[in-house]
Amino acid sequence: MFRLFKPKKQILFSPVDGNIVKLEDVPDEVFSAKLAGDGMAIMPHSNTFVAPISGVVSKIFSTNHAFSIRTKNGLEVMVHIGLDTVELNGEGFKALAKEGDKVSVGKPIISADLAFIESKGKPIVTPIVVNHKKDIVISSDKIRTIREGEELMSIAFK
Repeated sequence: MFRLFKPKKQILFSPVDGNIVKLEDVPDEVFSAKLAGDGMAIMPHSNTFVAPISGVVSKIFSTNHAFSIRTKNGLEVMVHIGLDTVELNGEGFKALAKEGDKVSVGKPIISADLAFIESKGKPIVTPIVVNHKKDIVISSDKIRTIREGEELMSIAFK
């Protein structure tokens, strides 16, 4: 039998090499309570953060510590490099793309000096959160080491 209405699914790829962390385990209530959106986090091992999804760079924060990408179907994905890193006022971060850029998965967006960030007492755990106007269901593999470009999570639209 044909399925005329398959649920739409979007794959989100890892923006950086590292270890997957459950969002609930991130030591910041905004992320752990999913107030900023649902998703996963990564304890990064590399300094370059790339587009986890194809779309348009909708936001690069003025301090370069976070960015968002919006897809054609309205999915908004934010990568927030570290916790309380806005307090560094851009030190240790460099934008490699700009707002309005069309990007494909793997396009470098921000480089971050993780050693510098840690030396300033800031955790480098990086939440990757998803928002959409419609209900979504996020599924992810087990907690593991992940490489940039590997599947991080799957998003199904209800």
